[in-house]
Amino acid sequence: MYSHATIAAILAVAPAIIAAPAPQVTAPASFGPDSQVPYQAQSTAGPDYPVVVEENGYTSATYHGPYTGTPTTTGAVDGPTTLAASIPTLPLNPTATYYNANGIPKNAFPAPYTPAGGLGTNGSLPRYMVNSDFDFESIALGLYQEWIELDLFHDGLAKFSEADFIAAGLNAEYMSLIEFMADQESGHATLLTNMLGQAAPKECIYNYPYTTVREWLDFMQRLTRFGESGVWGFINHLDSREVGQLLAQSIATEARQQQIFRQMSGLTPMDVWFENGWPQSWAWSMLAPYIAYCPENTTRLAWQNFPVLHILNNPNINRYSPNDTATNGSEQVGPRVADPSISNLTTGSCENLNVTGYGCGPSVAHNKSEPLSFPGKQVFFQWDAPDQAVGPNNSYVTSTSAGAPKWVGWSQQLNLTYSPLTTTGNGTGYTYQPKGFVYGNDGIINGTMAVMLTDLDLFVTPFNTSMLNPHIVALGLYTAG
Repeated sequence: MYSHATIAAILAVAPAIIAAPAPQVTAPASFGPDSQVPYQAQSTAGPDYPVVVEENGYTSATYHGPYTGTPTTTGAVDGPTTLAASIPTLPLNPTATYYNANGIPKNAFPAPYTPAGGLGTNGSLPRYMVNSDFDFESIALGLYQEWIELDLFHDGLAKFSEADFIAAGLNAEYMSLIEFMADQESGHATLLTNMLGQAAPKECIYNYPYTTVREWLDFMQRLTRFGESGVWGFINHLDSREVGQLLAQSIATEARQQQIFRQMSGLTPMDVWFENGWPQSWAWSMLAPYIAYCPENTTRLAWQNFPVLHILNNPNINRYSPNDTATNGSEQVGPRVADPSISNLTTGSCENLNVTGYGCGPSVAHNKSEPLSFPGKQVFFQWDAPDQAVGPNNSYVTSTSAGAPKWVGWSQQLNLTYSPLTTTGNGTGYTYQPKGFVYGNDGIINGTMAVMLTDLDLFVTPFNTSMLNPHIVALGLYTAG
């Protein structure tokens, strides 16, 4: 017998797509608000599974900590068989030959004002459901992300008092904006659930790293970065163009959220000309460590979990001179890949510094007299060995198929740039932040970005970045600007 929450989770698509045929799941009784997925943790993992409570007028779970049980299954979900160890590199698609030198259409128009070509343009009725295993696993990953954002945005509002927010430079209006962003996540979770059907992953219980408002904001700008980039990386590979259309309309909202959290953290809202897209396994590797418990029989994912690359002197966004960040990893609140910078500095804090170029309080924009990072900066690393338990119920295992690390890959904007790795010990080393430009004076390395150790400086581009996965030794998140 399905619970009320489960039935709500498998109802048909939202009102904006009411004309689409109903998904091949339980027939909907209604559309619109009645099909919305409610915000509540599922209480099906046993008698000790945490429940939702009201705090400070906001809803959150009573527990946000590590998993304490024993996993009943381990590893990523697998298909009936695996055909090869990796995807081979092939030449250009032989049909990709179109070039228009004079700007005049070359083919007959199928209708007035309708140039020939395009996908999903032949008048077929749209079907807003995933259409392959690739689609399902990608959208399921997206739903895991939406669930944690829904809980995370609420949690800080419940955890911290209004006085805490005021001390961090945020008043009730900012709190209201964050609450609205949490409401957006309810809609996103509903949309993705409906495009997946009855096997859609459920909401889980999460393990958060922050103890202050600023650490919460910093964590949210990091989490929304890999949430956004993780979608840009797969959206144009989806078999279902209809699903891709709706997903783009939700992820455009997430991009705005990431910008706002950067502003609230005292970072510049826009520091690149192009946002970066990541393969699903990168996003899952960064998300999974923050999921503690999931309900029994929650749909599992197929994506890889890479070992963590610890960036020991990841710039502390709370310092007015970020280059003073310690080089031993002590200025992140913990060892997980997206843990925020510590905010309780005894010296060098920019939090309440009202000096142009050095302060880092909430603002529409800041110009930094000293950047968070710069070309030529020595960056120190420590990386984990594989075979570590991670993710929901400690039921996934980190892995790598790469050889010994030789390169540091910097993934940002339209580029995957490499710098040589100097190994200094067992699982330790350093490199120097490279210099380069996309176009004009747009420096490649900026913002919150993925950094990885690889065994090969493989040439990849935004549409085939996943070809690098078999060569990744460890994966990290760098706050370059």
